[in-house]
Amino acid sequence: MSPLTSLPQKPWIWAWIGAILMWLIIMSVSGIVAGGQVMSAAASFGTFFVIVAIGQMFVITLGPGNVDLSIPACITLSATLAMKFMNGDPSLLLPGFLISLSVGLVIGTLNFLLILLLRIPPIIATLSASFLYQSTAIWSNRGLRVKPPEVLGDFAVSKILGVPILTIVVLILSVAMAFTLHRTRFGLSVLAVGQNQKAAKLAGIRVERVRFLTYLMCAVLAAICGFFLAGFSGGAALNMGEQYLLMSIAVVVIGGTSVAGGDANLTGLWGASLFMFLLVSMLNTLGLSAGYRLIVTGAIIVGIIAISGRKSAI
Repeated sequence: MSPLTSLPQKPWIWAWIGAILMWLIIMSVSGIVAGGQVMSAAASFGTFFVIVAIGQMFVITLGPGNVDLSIPACITLSATLAMKFMNGDPSLLLPGFLISLSVGLVIGTLNFLLILLLRIPPIIATLSASFLYQSTAIWSNRGLRVKPPEVLGDFAVSKILGVPILTIVVLILSVAMAFTLHRTRFGLSVLAVGQNQKAAKLAGIRVERVRFLTYLMCAVLAAICGFFLAGFSGGAALNMGEQYLLMSIAVVVIGGTSVAGGDANLTGLWGASLFMFLLVSMLNTLGLSAGYRLIVTGAIIVGIIAISGRKSAI
């Protein structure tokens, strides 16, 4: 079978086809210039979806029931504490970034301890813990929007030849994560645990250690996303992570990762991220109200997840 004829069998190809179709619809309605502007915006906003989706993808790959619902709260707390510490001072940029990383490390550790020690499902553990993290963010800045240092804001929105610098950085990160997944002991262990946890134990894989590192990585990536998202959006706000709850899962599943675990797909994350942003942009272009946009978007996400779940069960 030639590479071209085998493309339809690739799980990631449909996300890219969907993204291209959305873009063509937008251009047909609004024109080529508007289409170019929308694609540039999609590259910028899609970058943040990809950052959190990479971590969520590794977690979901661990097998059924594994999902991190604390990502929005982690984004908010990371950004809030880092921006409050820097208080707009560019000389504190590095310590501020380290604070974000520390938030991710602490949250990832706490999430897994809840799962391991209390023996409760990850979906419940991470959702319950997210209320604690969100409450800490509310307590720390009393709901005020904390602006980032100007240099961080400039970096988050800067471009090279029309391509956002942050997008280039995350593309490099994606390649590194793909290598980690398919060429390192840790990545192969994640896949093995997702395929059969008991068999992985019998093969000598330290399952709980692999799960801990996976949840830790997911939280760290969410914290990094929060740091740069605050710079991109002009500051840390208490609702800045809301859209990443369902979106982090949707991008992973639409991108071709199996909800049953043991099969991850990094290539599809970019296509799925662009598709989701362009879908919302297309609905805006068609003049649908906010309520209808949410209904259509939600229906598409639920439909794709349901179809993916049925395929995984076959």
